[in-house]
Amino acid sequence: MSPLFVAAGFAAAVALALYAVLGQAEERATVRDSLRQLDDYQVDNQRERDLLNPIGARVFTPFTELLTGLGKRLTPIGYVQSVKKKLVIAGKPTQADLDRFLAVRVITIALVPAVAALLFVVKLLDSAISKSLLHGKMPLLMFAFLALGLVLGPDATLNRKVQARQNKVRTELPDILDLLTISVEAGLGFDQALDRTISTVVGPMSEEFQRMLGEVRAGSARAEALRGLDERTDVPEVRSFVLALLQADTFGVSIGRVLRSLSDEMRVKRRQLAQEKAQKAPVKMLIPMVFCIFPALFIVVIGPAMINIYKTFK
Repeated sequence: MSPLFVAAGFAAAVALALYAVLGQAEERATVRDSLRQLDDYQVDNQRERDLLNPIGARVFTPFTELLTGLGKRLTPIGYVQSVKKKLVIAGKPTQADLDRFLAVRVITIALVPAVAALLFVVKLLDSAISKSLLHGKMPLLMFAFLALGLVLGPDATLNRKVQARQNKVRTELPDILDLLTISVEAGLGFDQALDRTISTVVGPMSEEFQRMLGEVRAGSARAEALRGLDERTDVPEVRSFVLALLQADTFGVSIGRVLRSLSDEMRVKRRQLAQEKAQKAPVKMLIPMVFCIFPALFIVVIGPAMINIYKTFK
């Protein structure tokens, strides 16, 4: 019997086995999906009840809970609350987002000794790499760079998301205030005008206003909902807006007049912010120009002249 025939028979047997297993798994998944649609379906067996859940919930959820528990025990005091506040500002206020971040934090810290062991093994086993790339202090520098990225990476990513969402809120607020001012001056109440405005403008600021309206309609006081809006965004412009509305409600000032002055002020601040970023651009461009563009330009412009001068004097 030829080896090719044996290999073909073995591959066919493996394919049939995989087909049977996957077909049975698909059939069970179809049955579980059908049973989930039955509201009054009850399972007495605990195993069958657990199998009704998807495989992600049965496998990854306990693992994530374990990592989350380790993260809460090993982190410093107040770190979890700080992360929770940042997640709220970033637009991810759920407990699942916090657990996922803590699990990722534990995994990245656990990878630091794994990276050290991997670099040590590579340096010992591969002599060619050790002579060319990993000689001297190169392994130590690589480990320091990777360890720094793993330890500071999750927090840096979260801070980046917080800043990006705050910038979007700061950019969208003047447009929302303009539409809100027009709606209030047209005769609508503040809540109706805000509802119409957020249905027109899409973005994180509209989402926060919609949540504020939901809290007011659920029975919360408008002052508490506005303070919650300020805490969820943590933007100075939004804080000015909230304080102005609170003062208008306290002293009985016309909301339309307050919104008009606020919209003018927010447009001026947005223009000043754009001008500030434009003035910072040359300073930020200086480093890549000095270290990347100027050397290449000098080589292209002065290189041929230097070669000719060298040949002449030689």
